[in-house]
Order: sequence, then structure tokens, then C-alpha cells
Amino acid sequence: MRRQRRWNPLLLVTAAWLALACPQAMAQSLPTDPRDPVRMITIPAGPFLMGSRDGTGQEDERPMRSVFVDAFSLDEVEVTNDRYLRFVQATGHKLPPNPYGEGPLSALRGIGNLPVVQVTWHDAQDYCEWAGKRLPTEAEWEKAARGTDGRIYPWGNESPTPQRANFDREWDGVKTLLPVGSLPEGPSPYGVADLAGNAREWVADWYDPAYYRTGRSRNPAGPDEGILKGIRGGSWRHNANDIRAAMRGKGGFALRTDGTGFRCARGADGN
Repeated sequence: MRRQRRWNPLLLVTAAWLALACPQAMAQSLPTDPRDPVRMITIPAGPFLMGSRDGTGQEDERPMRSVFVDAFSLDEVEVTNDRYLRFVQATGHKLPPNPYGEGPLSALRGIGNLPVVQVTWHDAQDYCEWAGKRLPTEAEWEKAARGTDGRIYPWGNESPTPQRANFDREWDGVKTLLPVGSLPEGPSPYGVADLAGNAREWVADWYDPAYYRTGRSRNPAGPDEGILKGIRGGSWRHNANDIRAAMRGKGGFALRTDGTGFRCARGADGN
């Protein structure tokens, strides 16, 4: 006869305490998907502090407010050139321009684990749909970046260093962007890497500078319409202020820059 497992009451109490008092400790890694073999981190449901306090940050980041976000999963790292080329080969999608010089991006060596850049919002959206995912909302992105305690940067409130973020740099060809996940002191409280610097990241929302004053407090997904799309996280070229977790960027659908990439998300319901 199969023996029934008996749970240690102390372990149950500890798990319940972590879920309530320290939700970032409950983040989990998900198995990789063969279409897009990258680990995803599950961010637990719950509220977090979104935006910047009065007198800090930029006008479009205020007011700071408590926002509830349902559980979702986010790619641990930015989409790389290798992963994007796999998507291009599978779908016939057009390659992004080569930011490193002449010739096709696919012919370059040593860039496979660098984040793909020079992608438009539609490129990013198409990739995520192909992989069975979607772009994260601004609220999801920001919660994954700063946890629940209103911290300034993914690692805390301390100033950026080269061990925490790739930022405030001049263009140096293939040496400019760093391999994804290569900075040991940079991950967010959930373990998501490179949410400050390296490449900025497209998000799903339309951009509205006044949205933090009018948006709903549960699963905000941005305005219903707009002209520009949101971009988060800052890049290798941005200064310390511009890679804060609350900093909001924006760009048109067709914008391509050598500092803009993306990562994908998935809801707990698979959408």
C-alpha cells in the first residue's frame, strides 16, 4: 500500500510566511520550451509599489501607487541573437539590421549570446507570439524589476556599478553589449537578469505620460490606444538615472536602435 506523505508543520508555516511577507522568495523557474529554450521565472501574484515618490523620478512616473499584478512568467534574460535567428529560420521573418558593420547579422561570430537589438515593436511582438508568449505589460515588467519594496534598481537602492549593469558606455562594436545574464550582482529580487542597462526592452502597453494618474490598480495594461509604445530598462548608453526600474521610455512602432531589444512573458493561464 502506498504510504501517504506527511508534511512537516514547520515547513508549511515557513512557506505560508514567505508567501505573505516575502513574495519574491516564492518565485520559481519553469522548464524551457523547445521553441524558445530559455528559462522563465514565475513572478507570484500580489501588489507592488509602481512608479516614483513625489519629488523623485520623472513626471510620467508619478504618483507612486500600489498595483496588483496576477502571477506571470518572464524570460530570465533578454532575447539573444541566437534565439532570434532560430525564429527567423523557422518563420522567414526578416533579419534586423546588423549594428556591428557590414554583412548580414547571421554571418557574425561571437555575438550569439548578446541581446538582439535593432528590432521594432512588431518584430518583438511577432517573436513572442511565435514562441507561445507575449510582451510583458509595463506593470509586469516593473514588478519583475523591483519586487515589492519600491527599490530604485533591480538589486536594491545602491548606485549602479559595472558588476550590476552595463550602462553609461560609448559604442565599441561587438564589445558594447554584454552576454545576457553575465553580471552576477545585477538580477532582480526574483532572479531576472539585465533589467537595468544592456538593452532597453519593448513592452506591450501604449505609452501615456499621464497613465499612472488614471490607470487601474489591478493588472493595468496601458491605454486602449496611442501613438507610441513603452520601452523599459535603459541600455548600455544610458546613465544611472535612466536605468532606474521606474524610468519610462517610449518609441514608435518602427523604431530601431542599437540599444533596444526585448524579452517575453506568459500569464499563469498560458496567455
